[in-house]
Amino acid sequence: AQVVESGGDLVQPGGSLRLSCAASVSPFDVYAIGWFRQAPEKEREVVSCISSDGRTTYRDFAKGRFTISRDNAEKKAYLEMVSLKPEDTAVYYCGTAPHCSDYVAFFDFGGQGTQVTVSS
Repeated sequence: AQVVESGGDLVQPGGSLRLSCAASVSPFDVYAIGWFRQAPEKEREVVSCISSDGRTTYRDFAKGRFTISRDNAEKKAYLEMVSLKPEDTAVYYCGTAPHCSDYVAFFDFGGQGTQVTVSS
């Protein structure tokens, strides 16, 4: 899939960011969209996923702080992040899949990711 992630930035601890994912898969509305992150020297991990019918899943570290959403008309998905912590620093990626899964390898990636750095 062709996806383009954007919205990453350098923010202070406690700050907020909204990441965007533009996906060229068609039809967009039948795909699940996942957000992932990869910190230096660590494996890529699932952050959150939204299914084609709008059901959402979150990893424990994201619950209560991150919100995933999608706009099928715009073919975009978003990840709203608040109360950011230094340990959230990573490159964030989005991926597509037939349905949500806990397995990173199940998703199709195609973007360069967007860097999120949380530091004072």
